[in-house]
Amino acid sequence: MTLDMLNVMLAVGEEGMIDEMLLALLAAIVAISIWTPLAQPAIAARWFTLPNLFFLLPVPALVVILSLCQWRCLNNPESHHLPFILTLGLIFLGFSGLGISIWPHIIPPSITLWQAAAPTQSQGFMLVGALLIIPVILVYTFWSYYVFRGKVQHGEGYH
Repeated sequence: MTLDMLNVMLAVGEEGMIDEMLLALLAAIVAISIWTPLAQPAIAARWFTLPNLFFLLPVPALVVILSLCQWRCLNNPESHHLPFILTLGLIFLGFSGLGISIWPHIIPPSITLWQAAAPTQSQGFMLVGALLIIPVILVYTFWSYYVFRGKVQHGEGYH
């Protein structure tokens, strides 16, 4: 993302579009958070029974805290990186809540994660492949950024 794109996004945010996008994200999180326990009694029991309630309370509490911080950052033109990081946090918490809700029955409610998983030998083969290829990708990415450093000045880019 270039600085020009960021400035355009901030200018649009002053007009209210980014505020509307935040409200849409929060509306989706709230709708899913209400619908999921109503659809499955087991999920409602997981979230709202007393021992689990105290353990799982940080998830919705952090969503509220990050949302308030996000709302304050969107009106601050000096804030460039924090809104992005806070949005990542909101998305992570949303998926974490969904994962907590449906664990361990990730696929349909009758199949557990371990029943749907690939054989151990296949997972081991994929792990070895990932351990070999991910460092290559990271080195190539670092090298390409190193080669092209300083080539583009501020204000240049696609227009």
